[in-house]
Amino acid sequence: MTLEILTSDALAPLRHGFFTRRGGASSGIFAGLNCGGGSTDLSEVVSINRGRVAGAMGVEPDHLVTLNQVHSAEAVVLHGPPRDRHEADALVTDCPGLALAVLTADCQPVLFADAAAGVVGAAHAGWRGAMNGILEATLDAMESLGATRAGTVAVIGPTISQRAYEVGPEFLADFITDDPANARFFATGSGDRMQFDLPGYSLARLRDNGVGQAVWTRHCTYSDPERFFSYRRSVHGGEADYGRMISAIRL
Repeated sequence: MTLEILTSDALAPLRHGFFTRRGGASSGIFAGLNCGGGSTDLSEVVSINRGRVAGAMGVEPDHLVTLNQVHSAEAVVLHGPPRDRHEADALVTDCPGLALAVLTADCQPVLFADAAAGVVGAAHAGWRGAMNGILEATLDAMESLGATRAGTVAVIGPTISQRAYEVGPEFLADFITDDPANARFFATGSGDRMQFDLPGYSLARLRDNGVGQAVWTRHCTYSDPERFFSYRRSVHGGEADYGRMISAIRL
């Protein structure tokens, strides 16, 4: 099966892609394009999958750069291929031929570009990272390389949608404490449960911070098991582990 790569007109003409699980070498619960080195999938198979992604992005495997993601607000500026993998949740560069990538399985992959300035970025943004400021940290790092917020496009790829994201009252309380206006990102669920709109929350933060264009591809990871891995779906299904999708961008 060939790779399936979702793209956004907003990021054209830069090479980029939100890769689905289709087209990989993994099997079992990881069937497809599992690029998560932290999973219990066979490491050599994950390497094959990442090699296919690097080929699709037109770079050597060591120029497909990922992170040790920790739900932080840390963004790293790269001027070339790093010697070691950074512990952070966003990458930014003005270096041509370097593909920046993040891994997700319900959290948001966010690809950034100021094409005129020649600066791109990629961020892993779960609810904690988004609340703590990873999106803003990415924009700050891009500005350090000459990008402008007004000239920057940000695209949120496949992520868990509001209808699939059930949370408890303590989750709502944290967001209301952070900003009472965040109540607009929650809908009433069953009992004391609420439904959280993660992409809506992040789009608002991006727009409030002056991004020229911010969009979501409107793909829900939880609701489409044929195309996407989902951490929450794996928990609900009683599975021991889950695959990770990759999203990448380069100059």
